[in-house]
Amino acid sequence: MFLSPAWLLLLLLVAAAAVTYVAIQLRRKKYAARFSNVSLLASVAPKRPGWRRHLTFGLLLLGMAILTIGLAQPTASVRVPRDRATVMLAIDVSQSMQATDVLPNRIEAAKAAAKTFVDLLPSRINVGLVKFAGNASVAVSPTTDRDSLKVAIDSFQLENSTAIGEAIYTCLDAISVFSKSSTAKNDKPAPARIVLMSDGSNTKGRDPLDAAQAAKSVGVAVSTIAFGTDSGTVTVQGETIPVPADKATLKAVADDTGGTFHTAASAEELRQVYQNIGSQIGYTTSHKVVSWRFMLLGLLLLFGASAASLLWGGRLA
Repeated sequence: MFLSPAWLLLLLLVAAAAVTYVAIQLRRKKYAARFSNVSLLASVAPKRPGWRRHLTFGLLLLGMAILTIGLAQPTASVRVPRDRATVMLAIDVSQSMQATDVLPNRIEAAKAAAKTFVDLLPSRINVGLVKFAGNASVAVSPTTDRDSLKVAIDSFQLENSTAIGEAIYTCLDAISVFSKSSTAKNDKPAPARIVLMSDGSNTKGRDPLDAAQAAKSVGVAVSTIAFGTDSGTVTVQGETIPVPADKATLKAVADDTGGTFHTAASAEELRQVYQNIGSQIGYTTSHKVVSWRFMLLGLLLLFGASAASLLWGGRLA
């Protein structure tokens, strides 16, 4: 991308110079061929630099072309940390999280990955924490204090049922309260995102898809993670119960709100998912003018052409 692309029209002059040079060289060969006594010509004509002359002119043209590109102010995409944002991390603590299909078990793997996730985000981003099972509650309001988040994550205990919809509504309430208290007058609220991880189907509370519509209406994207394998089981009172994640519902929530849907069947995959989400949330792409790179390279090539001309021809150009 160029901020001043009109300067690129000068490349036509560079191309015209190249065509003119080639035409002159072809014409020179034509006249040289008319001199029939080649041995006599070689004895009286001064020694020419030959291919070195072409290299010198090539360096000159290339330098001019690169300088022209520099004048057009090219830009490069760079990743820069967001200066502010609010992220609510919602973690499923239902009984199915004791399944051992993910080592050492789902809940311990989830805790470790969640703590890594909060460290991945830029320090100025506020992160809140919601735990949910049969109901949802705010464990930590949005804060930049990463240590308090980690302490809360370590304290999670398993409970009964799964209320995905309630988790989303609770996150939205926490975002709203924090936004009102932290946004200065006339400032726009910081962008917000919910990251929700669950390993089961919704069994209690309001419909997750209704919650997704509520999130969409206030411009909050919900990224979801279906955690665990399809073959995961837990044993309750001697009965083995399958606990696969409800991927369809979690994907629908993400799709409806403009978030992203992920699956993670192992602790390592979960860490990778959190890393990808952290990169999406915590950083933005900015375009930086990099004209100086082209100007520097162009000048070096022009100096190279001048040095080659003096070295091989005893004169400039």
